[in-house]
Amino acid sequence: MATSNEFPGMPAPGQQPVAPRRTPAGLATWTIVVILLAVLGVGVLGGWLLGRNTSAAGVASPNLRAGVDQDAQRVNVIARFRPSVVQINASTQNGQGGLGSGTIIDNRGYIVTNDHVVTGAKSLQVELFDGAKLPAQLTGVDPFDDLAVVKITPPRHMAVARLGDSSNLQVGQTVLALGNPLGITQTVTGGIVSALGRNVPLGEGSGFILNSIQMDAAINPGNSGGALIDLQGDLVGIPTLTILNPSFNAPASGVGFSIPANRAEFIVPQLIQSGKVTNLGLADPGLTGTSVDASVAAQLQLPVTQGVLVTSVATNGPAAQAGVRVGDIIVRINDTAVTNDSALLNNVLSRRPGDSVALQVYRGDQRSTVNITLGTLHTPS
Repeated sequence: MATSNEFPGMPAPGQQPVAPRRTPAGLATWTIVVILLAVLGVGVLGGWLLGRNTSAAGVASPNLRAGVDQDAQRVNVIARFRPSVVQINASTQNGQGGLGSGTIIDNRGYIVTNDHVVTGAKSLQVELFDGAKLPAQLTGVDPFDDLAVVKITPPRHMAVARLGDSSNLQVGQTVLALGNPLGITQTVTGGIVSALGRNVPLGEGSGFILNSIQMDAAINPGNSGGALIDLQGDLVGIPTLTILNPSFNAPASGVGFSIPANRAEFIVPQLIQSGKVTNLGLADPGLTGTSVDASVAAQLQLPVTQGVLVTSVATNGPAAQAGVRVGDIIVRINDTAVTNDSALLNNVLSRRPGDSVALQVYRGDQRSTVNITLGTLHTPS
């Protein structure tokens, strides 16, 4: 799992959490006796209460029955899916190690993970569900989406995950995160889909988690590249990033983001085929800009207090061909107000190359509409 700043101190492969201090033997024995007596007492009282809240036929209430059924479904789904989740151990040139997670998504031994899990690795090792450790080779990386694919020689009876349709997810839906947080292998955490459709920046000068899945399932360093699954047992996302709380410079609890499975389904075949992304599938207006607010407007004596000030225009790009110039201020795209550069970016990222959009711009005090046919965003060289 990444944050807006990568976590320091990630344990090396195979490192285990520090064991708790042992209790003296005599005290431990008496503690166990007391706990057993307490458990027996709670069990008797719980049974009496349960007996008073069931019908004469001994049938549990519908709400209790539904909870039991969902628990059983969750247990079965996890049991089926876990064998396809692996731990990825990465060793760098200077001998340092890091770890992450991955999911086997192809019977030829291809595993999807995050780019930041394998970046800078000199060698890779994959640890399977049964504990077997296999050498792995890097197949391809996509830094823009923080995706990567590694490959192992497939063992017999290898589990392969089933890819789901992330476009069917709904806010409030139960999801489960599987991975190896802090090197604690095969850990499952649960939660709900908190929000959908956010374009989350990966960091300064990096790409985005496009159309992300926000969830409150706990994720920690080592979860990166693992699996986010639904209760049908389908891989719907790849846990990637958690937001840092700026007040404490620590991960914000319950605010994590996953790459949607549908985005991975678009990118991964390109990585397998050519080792790189040849088509991001994203639109490009051919310009860059900076947000306008009241302070900027006052400093530059601009006619509006919100929008995007165009700072560069790509030669022969879509904006240039439409007549957009440096110094223009974009205030609307079609019927949507452009309040800042993020609003403009999110609007463009939701479109496809070849789409036409109308930009309302100020040039000096004059307002006009410029029609642009969006180009194709190329991968960084």
